[in-house]
Amino acid sequence: MTKPQFYSIGDARVACVVDTVLDSFTLQQLLPDLHDDDRQLAEEMPKTMAPDGRRVRLSVHSWVIQYRGKTILVDTGAGNDKDRPNARYFDHIRTSYLARLADVGVSPHDVDYVLHTHLHVDHVGWNTMLIDGRCTPTFPNARFIFSAKEYAYFTDPANLNDRNRTSFQVQEDSVRPIVDAGMVDMIEVTGDEVIPGFSFHPTPGHTMHHASIVLESAGVRALFAGDLLHHPIQIRKPELLSVFDPERQKTVESRRWALEYAADHKATWFSSHIPEPSAGRIVRAGEQYSWHFE
Repeated sequence: MTKPQFYSIGDARVACVVDTVLDSFTLQQLLPDLHDDDRQLAEEMPKTMAPDGRRVRLSVHSWVIQYRGKTILVDTGAGNDKDRPNARYFDHIRTSYLARLADVGVSPHDVDYVLHTHLHVDHVGWNTMLIDGRCTPTFPNARFIFSAKEYAYFTDPANLNDRNRTSFQVQEDSVRPIVDAGMVDMIEVTGDEVIPGFSFHPTPGHTMHHASIVLESAGVRALFAGDLLHHPIQIRKPELLSVFDPERQKTVESRRWALEYAADHKATWFSSHIPEPSAGRIVRAGEQYSWHFE
């Protein structure tokens, strides 16, 4: 991993803390509807590809924001020592996430808030650590904020199926322990400010109640867009779904809203899975958008 890069958003400072990087998927596996011309466009983005030129590099990381004397995390990666039989690339992994967090000057006790875009396996894992056989909160002084409907969906047995099996499992070891500890504020996702400077906006599709998080400081904006996209080619071709997107119409509508928002507000887009540097700008040209690494 490279030396941490810091971004300024008004009075806020933002850094990426990588948990792990996957190269488990070819472009076609990640984006099943990819056509030959789209594949060529994607392969021309070498930062996103593994050395073999076929597999996609997907970063799994947190964004760390220091703002008004508070330390905020957006999502928490996959976590160590977690039993993931249906997601083998996360099964009992061991990463240096906490050391990388220290590299940006943050210890677990420093974290004031953890904001979740959604409750998938690679976004909530470091909420807890395995200590003496128990999943214990990693950030003991933090308040965790996420959609009440998202949690209800992934804990309702009616929604348990093959696609959601891992998502249900992660609630037990990475979400329920912080709920039981009284550390969670579940919210309605309305676009309203939930803590100073931060608002949650509904962007369903990847999950039923996925949210994108906006930071506004001193007239400057950032968009933490979660899993609205996994590869920059989806900015050029918003209709391209990933294998992880179950709801086509909602996903595309949400992605188009986010692209328009980022372009209109000149917001820095902080991605969840584009590899380092994982931040970029969305530029509109006519009816199309393009991605420019920051």
